[in-house]
Amino acid sequence: MEILLYIAAIVAAIAFLILCVSLAMTLFSLKGTLQSVSETMDGLSVQLEGVTTETTELLQRTNNLADDIQQKSEKLNSVVEAVKGVGDSVTGINTSVRRVTDSVTLEAERNSDKVAQVIQWSHVAIGILDKLKERRAGSRGWKSYNPK
Repeated sequence: MEILLYIAAIVAAIAFLILCVSLAMTLFSLKGTLQSVSETMDGLSVQLEGVTTETTELLQRTNNLADDIQQKSEKLNSVVEAVKGVGDSVTGINTSVRRVTDSVTLEAERNSDKVAQVIQWSHVAIGILDKLKERRAGSRGWKSYNPK
């Protein structure tokens, strides 16, 4: 029985040796993987510094652009207000012209009979003047005798 005890101890020692060797191999493999991860993280930190710098510059440019847009918007507001003033002026002129046109139309309608009479009398006067011109033209110079 003692022999079995020695054989069991040897088997346990060999199993422990195999366990230690396999654990050592796993740890060496893990060491390589962790070194690779460490190098990747170093590369990422360098890249992130570049991205952070570019992001900061982009943010500054965006702020400058926003300020420029704000200034131009304020200038444009004054132009819009000026155009609104011109529009109000044109509206006032249109209202005045409409009032004058309405009053002229109203007066023309009120005096339409008088205007018609003036036109008729002017036609009569023109007719009389034409007759007078014909008589004067006929009384000057010699008349030829035309027997009929």
